[in-house]
Amino acid sequence: MIKDDEKDLFEDGDTPEVDTGADTDTEQEPEKVESTWEGDEDEPVLKDLVDFNFLEYAGYVIKDRAIPSLEDGLKPVQRRIMWSLFRNDDGKFIKVANIVGYTMQFHPHGDASIADALVTLANKRYLIEGQGNYGNLHTGDPAAASRYIECRLTPLAREQIFNKHLTKFIPSYDGRNEEPVLLPSKLPLLLMLGAEGIAVGLSTKILPHNFGELLQAQMEILKGRSPKKLLPDFLTGGVMDASEYDLGRGKVKVRAVIEKDGKDLIIRELPYNTTTEQLIKTIEDAIRKKKIKIRSIQDYTAEKVELQLKLVAGQDPDITIQKLYAFTDCEISVNSMIMCIEDNRPVELTVNDVLRKLSDRLLRILEQELEWEKNRLLDEFHNKTLVQIFIENRIYKDIEECKTYALVQKAVLDGVNKFRKLLKRDVTMDDVEMLLGVRIKRISRFDMDKNRKDLEDILLALEEVERNLKRIVDYAVDFLKGLKRKYAKDYPRLTQVHEDGFKKIEVRKLTASELKIRYDKKAGYLGYNVREGEELLECSSLDKIIVVWRDGRYQLMAPPDKQFLGKDIEYVGIYDRDKEFLVCYTHNQTSFIKRFTFGGCIQNKDYSLCPKGKNKVILFEEGGAEHVYVKFAPMKNQRVHQQLLKVADYQVKGAKTKGNQITMKKVNNIGIKKPRNWDDESDLDPNAVLDF
Repeated sequence: MIKDDEKDLFEDGDTPEVDTGADTDTEQEPEKVESTWEGDEDEPVLKDLVDFNFLEYAGYVIKDRAIPSLEDGLKPVQRRIMWSLFRNDDGKFIKVANIVGYTMQFHPHGDASIADALVTLANKRYLIEGQGNYGNLHTGDPAAASRYIECRLTPLAREQIFNKHLTKFIPSYDGRNEEPVLLPSKLPLLLMLGAEGIAVGLSTKILPHNFGELLQAQMEILKGRSPKKLLPDFLTGGVMDASEYDLGRGKVKVRAVIEKDGKDLIIRELPYNTTTEQLIKTIEDAIRKKKIKIRSIQDYTAEKVELQLKLVAGQDPDITIQKLYAFTDCEISVNSMIMCIEDNRPVELTVNDVLRKLSDRLLRILEQELEWEKNRLLDEFHNKTLVQIFIENRIYKDIEECKTYALVQKAVLDGVNKFRKLLKRDVTMDDVEMLLGVRIKRISRFDMDKNRKDLEDILLALEEVERNLKRIVDYAVDFLKGLKRKYAKDYPRLTQVHEDGFKKIEVRKLTASELKIRYDKKAGYLGYNVREGEELLECSSLDKIIVVWRDGRYQLMAPPDKQFLGKDIEYVGIYDRDKEFLVCYTHNQTSFIKRFTFGGCIQNKDYSLCPKGKNKVILFEEGGAEHVYVKFAPMKNQRVHQQLLKVADYQVKGAKTKGNQITMKKVNNIGIKKPRNWDDESDLDPNAVLDF
């Protein structure tokens, strides 16, 4: 039988008959079934279907959801929100819930995504003015529900984003409405607003830039000059190191602004995309890990950031500030990659590329606006001239004897054509209909002098438009100057730029005494949380330590919290692969000496300084010794009781080498300091091997 999920492969009524096995006398070959999917015959139908649908989905996510357009700098949901605001704009505030409802006529997704996008746009200041609780960028508090807050277009958006005459429309997703393909924005919104989005196979991270600086850079580009280096500017302020920004293809480092208030610290500004709640969590985490010593944190943030950090007594505020930058989100790194949609395709650009393309687009939009204004003025001049001719020469009297409407139209057309030289284009039937629509009231009150004055003003305006069309680049520069003069003061730079870049923080130096490693010899525990026993060293949590046992084993490890390592530890120190050590050990009753470095080690793996066998370390010292003094155990008929070894005579070797043999005699005492019973007159050749 055919399974239910297999029936989808056949059209209705095309399900083949299948032999059930009831007729055993004859065998019938099952009828072949052809797929309705027009894919590759050599590939499975399901694979073709998945490939096709995946590509369709990927293209939709990239172009219609996640990646902003180069031209107007907006994602589709943002464009639909702005268009809905413009359609319903009357200068008054409108409930956000209403705008969400209007936007849903164009946007095929839920109301929550629209409301979130609107709040985000409003918090970026430039395009939407909000009234009510729109959340707090500093604390991360969310906005109120959309039914409680209101919004409207800012004057900047209302004046510079929209133009119905230059907007191309397409049907909305359900075909009931029309929505703009792009908005004819004259602002560099892509870099003003910034954007972040993850699509299928690519992502974008565009950092926001300063409004006035962008306009100034566009002016320089239009004048044929190289613009000044453009750097991001964040709403949360902070201090920025942009030495690796690379025109939007690299990254920036942003730090909080931290002030000293006596022995306390106050955080006044935050890094980009960081809230006080997130920052406090990272500070508390650093305190728990004992990287920073802070007694308490008080958050007084409202309209402005104010985090008060009270330090533990005796802590240096300057060093604590460095630790905050090193171990918390008081310093973050922000990557940048300008990916946008241009000509219906995703492209990766630099900041300068974007500005040049947007400057060229600005020229085209301004030219189109001037052409439209020119045509409007010509139409207005034509209409006013026609009305003047129609009334001044009493052409309306010619239609009194006409018996049909066609004769009326002909009489008016012939009458005004006598004055064709006064017009700038031919008279059309639409013009005739316009004249026939002139009311008697208008004729009786027609003011010839005012009409002539209006015509003169129109001619002057036409001359101005023609002049601007001929000097379109200068006209665009003047436009940008006026825009900057009017609005740039409302959007000052908020993020300070550290010209020389941040000085590298030596984290190991800051944490050199962070952990105190103790060894409880009785219990065999080693670590920074061992409360009893001998303190062996101070180290950083970033350090690795090397532990050597008396049988010659050694191991590299992170500083342990509290770990049982046994009662026969010989040495514990901070790992330095090139540091020189001196070891003397016995192997099967023979003594050896070795100068060595540990070199490379794998963490938590056992190694040995000695060959396989019964071994015992009898001397282990960090480098720097000059001599080793060896005293032998007393024996019957023994003539030699001591031996002096000159350390410099032995080459530095690897940790796993055997070393040089000292003696096969039993050693009673060995050290780098001369013992009290040492006989200076009977020192042997330090290179001599005592095997008797």
